[in-house]
Amino acid sequence: MVNFYINASVYMQVLLATLMTWGITALGASVVFFFKKVNGTVLDAMLGLSAGVMISASFFSLLKPAIEEANDMGMQAWFVVSIGFLIGCIILILGDKFFEKVLVKKRKKDIKGIKRSLMLIFSITLHNIPEGLAIGVAFGSIANSSTTLMSAFMLAVGVGIQNFPEGTAVSLPLRRENVSRLKSFIWGMLSGIVEPIAGILGCMLVMYVKNILPFFLAFASGAMIYVAVSELIPESQNNKYKTLMSFFTIVGFIIMMMLDVAFS
Repeated sequence: MVNFYINASVYMQVLLATLMTWGITALGASVVFFFKKVNGTVLDAMLGLSAGVMISASFFSLLKPAIEEANDMGMQAWFVVSIGFLIGCIILILGDKFFEKVLVKKRKKDIKGIKRSLMLIFSITLHNIPEGLAIGVAFGSIANSSTTLMSAFMLAVGVGIQNFPEGTAVSLPLRRENVSRLKSFIWGMLSGIVEPIAGILGCMLVMYVKNILPFFLAFASGAMIYVAVSELIPESQNNKYKTLMSFFTIVGFIIMMMLDVAFS
């Protein structure tokens, strides 16, 4: 199985990697079949861990290679990478603002819990798009020796870890609103379906338009940093064991750094 994956085409590799992250989303959503609620501390610890993994991967697997590629191509690395990183952040910020102003502020005071849950689905699905793009960009850059298969795969693993609580965060609130367990699971699972699609798209972009590789690596890095800083870390810090949650973030960063440096 390992040899098959190593020898597969880059498109097959990114497809399997993003199907894995989608599968973990579905696994998180399946919790609705077994529990009415999951220990919040466990979920927050997973969010903290995945935040550390994503921050580390954003630098070692995306931002650092982007700088190196830009230098090799004779570009102004500081400018190209900064612009790509900034735009990646801005796209996510605009998506959040659109969600808040156009959808959230239009809701009425007597809005039902199901409406809030559907908006949660939209928000999580929106955030899954740059994560899929980041995975696709990482795998696509292997052909240019900008990153390694191991670092690209570990990036997918980091995204997958954070997808588990996201799937749960969709399915359990729906169940609380008397949606059937099956429908709650389906909605939670579907929130991650955009990742394989975005992954293939990100891979195609860097494979066929190599000159934009540094920009897209930085773009994906900026998007992932924004998700980690604005969503994962604050959510994990809502837990009463704040220091422990911070420790999990640090552990996640170290694990990803060790794997990336050791196998690069």
